Amino acid sequence: MTDPHPTQRAAVRLGIAQCQQRLQAAGHDFRQPPPEPNSCCGRGCHGCVWESYDAALVYWYEDAAALLAG
Repeated sequence: MTDPHPTQRAAVRLGIAQCQQRLQAAGHDFRQPPPEPNSCCGRGCHGCVWESYDAALVYWYEDAAALLAG
């Protein structure tokens, strides 16, 4: 797998883990975040698999935030 932003991804993984801990501490059984892509070619394609992953992750975070707020 070629990750275009490996350092940033480590921070994203940490943020996901922290969000999951908050959800668990609040007693919520919430779905898993989207899986990271494993088919990036690293050429910066328009419509890269990382773009789709980022969009799905934002949606996951929005749902998690709504659940925690609610």
